[in-house]
Amino acid sequence: MKSQAKLRPDFWLLAAALIALFLNGWNIWSEKYGNTYYTVAVASMLESFHNFFYASLDSAGSVTVDKPPVAFWIQTISAWLFGLHGWSVILPQTLAGVGSVFLIYLLIKPTFGVWSARIAAFAMAFTPVAVAVSRTNNIDSLLVFTLLLASWLLFRAVNRGGIWSLLGAFAVIGIGFNMKMLQAYMVLPAFYLFYLLAAKYGWKKKLLSLVAATVVVAAVSVSWAVVVDSVPASERPFIGSSGTNSVLNLAFGYNGVARLTGERSTGAPGGSGMPGFGGFGNGANGANGSEQPPFGDGARYAANGTNGANGPTAAAPGGTGGGFGATNPFGEANAPGTDGGFGGQGMPDGGNANFGGQNGGFPGGGGGMFNTGEAGPLRLFQSELSGQASWLIPLGLIGAFAILSTWRRKNFTDKHKAIIFWLAWLVPVAGFFSIAGFFHQYYLIMLAPPVSALAAAAITELWDAYRSRSGFRTWLLPIAVLLTAGFGWFILHPYDDTIGRFWSAAVLAVGIVSAGLLVLFRQGERSALRRASLIAAMAAMFVGPVYWSLTPIVYGQNSQLPAAGPDGANSAFGGRGGFPGGAGFDGGFPGGGMPGGNAGGSDRSEASGDTNGANTATNGDFSNAEPTLPSGAGRGTGGFGGMNESASANQTLLTYLREHNTGEEYLMAVTNYTTAAPYMIDEGESLVILNGFNASDQVYTPQTLEALVRSGKVKYFLLGGGMGGGGREGSSDVTNWIKKNGTEIPASEWQGDASTNAGNAFSNDNQTLYEVTLPAQ
Repeated sequence: MKSQAKLRPDFWLLAAALIALFLNGWNIWSEKYGNTYYTVAVASMLESFHNFFYASLDSAGSVTVDKPPVAFWIQTISAWLFGLHGWSVILPQTLAGVGSVFLIYLLIKPTFGVWSARIAAFAMAFTPVAVAVSRTNNIDSLLVFTLLLASWLLFRAVNRGGIWSLLGAFAVIGIGFNMKMLQAYMVLPAFYLFYLLAAKYGWKKKLLSLVAATVVVAAVSVSWAVVVDSVPASERPFIGSSGTNSVLNLAFGYNGVARLTGERSTGAPGGSGMPGFGGFGNGANGANGSEQPPFGDGARYAANGTNGANGPTAAAPGGTGGGFGATNPFGEANAPGTDGGFGGQGMPDGGNANFGGQNGGFPGGGGGMFNTGEAGPLRLFQSELSGQASWLIPLGLIGAFAILSTWRRKNFTDKHKAIIFWLAWLVPVAGFFSIAGFFHQYYLIMLAPPVSALAAAAITELWDAYRSRSGFRTWLLPIAVLLTAGFGWFILHPYDDTIGRFWSAAVLAVGIVSAGLLVLFRQGERSALRRASLIAAMAAMFVGPVYWSLTPIVYGQNSQLPAAGPDGANSAFGGRGGFPGGAGFDGGFPGGGMPGGNAGGSDRSEASGDTNGANTATNGDFSNAEPTLPSGAGRGTGGFGGMNESASANQTLLTYLREHNTGEEYLMAVTNYTTAAPYMIDEGESLVILNGFNASDQVYTPQTLEALVRSGKVKYFLLGGGMGGGGREGSSDVTNWIKKNGTEIPASEWQGDASTNAGNAFSNDNQTLYEVTLPAQ
């Protein structure tokens, strides 16, 4: 009978999993590229095992993506099975999100019981940021699933004994390192502490076991890096974003310490580029190299760049500043941004008259470009971040206090040990994001497992304490309800004008009433009324995250920088209010002109941030004009995620290149991944990408490019266009070499007309095709 009970499915768990599948997977088939940067890499990895092993960004194996390859191996396998589509590279993350729901259930049930496990499963499914990131091909959902799998192995090692499960747990963390590097190590304090406290061995054996586990996690972690770094640089891709062409430097620099300190320069020279969106021009480095300033610390780095000249015919270079300022592509110079802002930077060539001037700086005191709030102990409770994963933190912390308050020297139970494990996961993660100089909102998915586990344990334990009337602990349930509902109101209230006042008012009212009823019925025997009060209290605490988890479906989202909330689609440039400081985008870039971007944005008056940076452009000002779109060019649906969903290959150019190919392996070379995307993903062509994600990556030199041309592998070079990393044309030395040694192809032969190139926002005015042919040596 017991074995049958164990095999009986839990329909509550299945319901949670189905909800997660819906939230994570609904309408992902409408995504054309997802995060374009990673999808281009998958297209490259499908071409050869060499590209697959290194996670090369382009067909030639020129440069890797800025992460290790394991998650992209999984995405590539999915694309190999189902074909290369936006949904096929997103699918692994969708399924990982569902798998995390099952794993959190399995982790909670043995210690806290089936109802805690069910609540944890629903809490995980309804964590807003987990939903947002699981709907993209950003790899954090896979990482969290991997760490939960490692946690399951750790608990198995403690409960059943034996060394192999422990070694397996640490090996899986090593695999996580080869997904997102040091981010996987954020759980290590919890693993060490839990095993020391919970394993049923003597201290000597536990320490020796942990030493062995440490050797395993270190060996697995550096396995790929050691192999790659041991290969001569000429025989492998440049390690993207490393600055030094080393995987270990990438791990401990760009993807490590730099995330904490906010120092974003990778140490190599280069033009001023905006990672992910591309730079404008090739100015010299300023105070912070070629990278963005540490967010929230804009004043120190907000040096003004030199703005490009006005009008479509000007040829002035772009800005030279080391930090960024209000991007003023066309028109008069804007005033520099205030704290957290950016100094001015011009677009080269004066730009295109279809683009409107941008008035005012990017977000001021609101925590920087990526809307991550101000560093400090309450950062996760600030309006910029609180809606992503913090809704249930008050409940979880009060529940943890209630459970740990029963800890006695001779009464150290499995519940105490489990709560310590989840706290030891939560505290380092929360601490890091509270002080980190640079991160994205979607990294907060790392909070989802501990918050879900602690909140679930809190509800059942506080309910038991409430019913038992055991001293001060009986008051903790109504206190937790009141604080959690109040915090939910704090998150919802700023969005009253967007979603209606009902939601915030209902959360606050139901929270207050249910907490009051719990106090009122504490002494009585009215169990039905107390249960009804508990259900109402849970509704008050959960309605916020449930609503927020639906927002990526209802309001759309940003595929490159996913975030939940009604304004999640604009998460690249601030939350509540879009572009603070009066940076009106009503008539800025044409639809999808920025990568995957919405045409125009918002200049909502309620936006946070200093408005003193606003300065209306007076010459070439199109800030209040409707941009002229190419015929058939739609507006992007995902904020600044990936590329314009309407973008497609220039068919006239494609036909020209195919007809004039004389046996070259690569159809052409382009300066950035956004230009390459439709040709590699939609058309299945092989391309060379001259620049990586960061402007500082020195992927090619004139000498190495000359050798590539002389080998007969490529002869056509398309300069300009796109918004990828590495600036508009990347290294000036490489660009000058192409122009010096190449023959410009008349635009009339390959550009086509507007109807042929619908959706190509950058194809008509700022791209130049060169043919470079050199005799073989």
